[in-house]
Amino acid sequence: MKEPATLDKVLDGKDKAVADDSRQNVAHSELSRRGVLGFAAAGAAGLGLGMLARPAEAHSERVRAAGNPIIPGRGICDPQIRVWNDEVWLYATHDADPAAKGFIMRDWHIWRSCDLVNWREAGTLKPEQTYWRKPSDQCWATDAARKDGRYYLYFSRGPKEIGVVVADHPAGPWRDPIGKPLIAEGLVKTEARDPGILQDADGTNYIVFGTFRYFIARLGKDMVSLAEAPRPLKIEKAIGPYAKGLTDDKPFLHRRGDLYYLSWGSYYAIGRSPYGPFETQGSVLSEATTDPELRLMRPGVRYDPLNYDRHGSFFELNGQWYFACNDQATPGATEFYRNSVISYVHYRADGTIAPVRLSTIGVGQYDLRRGITAADFFDTRGGAVVHLGGDVFALELSPGGLARYPNVRGLSPALTILANGPLEIRSGSPRGHLLARGTGRLAIASRRATEDLYLVNNSAATVRVDELRLEAAS
Repeated sequence: MKEPATLDKVLDGKDKAVADDSRQNVAHSELSRRGVLGFAAAGAAGLGLGMLARPAEAHSERVRAAGNPIIPGRGICDPQIRVWNDEVWLYATHDADPAAKGFIMRDWHIWRSCDLVNWREAGTLKPEQTYWRKPSDQCWATDAARKDGRYYLYFSRGPKEIGVVVADHPAGPWRDPIGKPLIAEGLVKTEARDPGILQDADGTNYIVFGTFRYFIARLGKDMVSLAEAPRPLKIEKAIGPYAKGLTDDKPFLHRRGDLYYLSWGSYYAIGRSPYGPFETQGSVLSEATTDPELRLMRPGVRYDPLNYDRHGSFFELNGQWYFACNDQATPGATEFYRNSVISYVHYRADGTIAPVRLSTIGVGQYDLRRGITAADFFDTRGGAVVHLGGDVFALELSPGGLARYPNVRGLSPALTILANGPLEIRSGSPRGHLLARGTGRLAIASRRATEDLYLVNNSAATVRVDELRLEAAS
């Protein structure tokens, strides 16, 4: 994301052997140039005014996303998203100046949402509130965690150190509990920056960090100390936006089932332990599944523009998985003034990730003129995504099950549902106005510009929505 030191400082001798001189020069020159919800709550509480609301938010900024990017034109980037009490909390770095020629990042921003469409600014952390105790332009990447009713925000002091602050609310006010770095410069042979937090199912908490070479350490029970010395992570067949053999900065760990996913930007690797080893699988992005408006066009560069600076995180909400990452392709964005985008994520039966569909429509809202992939629901009860082979997925609804698709645009007088059994299509709630019943081509009695659609299975058998799409009939 920002200026690392030379590769000599972040790669040990083994890494140097893997990355030959030409690849090192490419990566170093480019990185140096970069300066390297429950059903009811999701509707009525769309702005996140739930139990965790604070009076200070009464006059905070609100943004309704028109699609991707989610909070455009504000420099909200490096999105780390956490879900607490069915509410999404976005912890982000903040590009401060749209005219900047290098990274100017003076604080960290926190936003919240219950529906991934309506966002509210929730808080800010300034470097003066940390052991730093003075302003800075190097407020680099961050992440957050919750334990025993307290919230911990881990931050990068530029490329040098990682600190931590604590609060009783996800947005602060914050205090520095240790008054010094959690991970100091020189502790390991990588830049001490870009923390990612894994809170495992057994209650163990880990921090991963680094540039090109990643390290992991178990956090102490107090969440503000290390319970062990950082260990290097082994990544087999590493690849990144610069060349084979090189990863990138901003590592992130998440777990799904028995598998652990180590990601760096849009690339990822899979292991069976948080300590690895991890086997690289490639990128979750592809040109075929990325809208042209979200493809970075920068002719003549010596890196992969589609996967360049896609730093972000994976998260789960209402049984659906998502990937949030940077974007600098949309109008008004630059290399030093970036936006954040979100896409749905689907896992194949073997645990690998299918190419995500990164679209301008975004998430939590739909446009029937482009079709709706049934597996891309916002919420479900008694529903599950099933892998049919290749990159094809379907939604299965058990008897009594339902799936919700809010903010649906382009609803025509007729709708085609491809399923192997009858469904009810209702508006506003699972028991709301009945728009249609059956399968195949159905007449729709709706005159609204947008609808909050529910698919309800009131039959005695499981219904699979085939071919993944609800399509407006021609």
